[in-house]
Amino acid sequence: MYEYFDGIITVVAPSYVVVDVGGVGYKVYSPTPFAYTQGQKAKVFIEQVVRDTGITLYGFQSQDDKGLFLKLLSVSGIGPKSALAIMAAEDSDSLAEAIEQGEVKYLTRFPGVGKKTASQIVLDLKGKLGDYVARLDRTDDGEDVPPALNDALLALIALGYTQKEVDRITPKLEKFDADTADQYIKKGLALLLKK
Repeated sequence: MYEYFDGIITVVAPSYVVVDVGGVGYKVYSPTPFAYTQGQKAKVFIEQVVRDTGITLYGFQSQDDKGLFLKLLSVSGIGPKSALAIMAAEDSDSLAEAIEQGEVKYLTRFPGVGKKTASQIVLDLKGKLGDYVARLDRTDDGEDVPPALNDALLALIALGYTQKEVDRITPKLEKFDADTADQYIKKGLALLLKK
């Protein structure tokens, strides 16, 4: 029903955030609530899950993270809470790579994931995460990222910034008019250092 909320983060709690959209506060469970700050204007990608016990909203920083959540939900034995715990315990790139490589033992370290569930994750998702693993090579709408921007994003990660930090500034860099990776890197560093 909802695709995303574009609003103000009014509450940051250990398992959720509250997003104020037009005066209505939505409680949104997130694998990374502390990636947001109170008072921040943010776009949160939403998945609404309806169960017998109620309707729950889950939120993500990017469309790709939401897609990974949905893929985890498609695995037999993985519910929303387990999917969130898996995504919270590991950066999404490493998780996707472990699934692609069939690393069952690696997946068993996540909360509530035994050998059987880990094997099921690999069986159901291996070969289906290539789009996620390669997301640095494209924008959210599928258009190609300019090579200079792609090089800059990879350089920022090599400098020690996390994937989540780089994902947060990528939309701003996509709108930035630059010709070289160096220009994108300087702009990216300025954005990352600005709190």
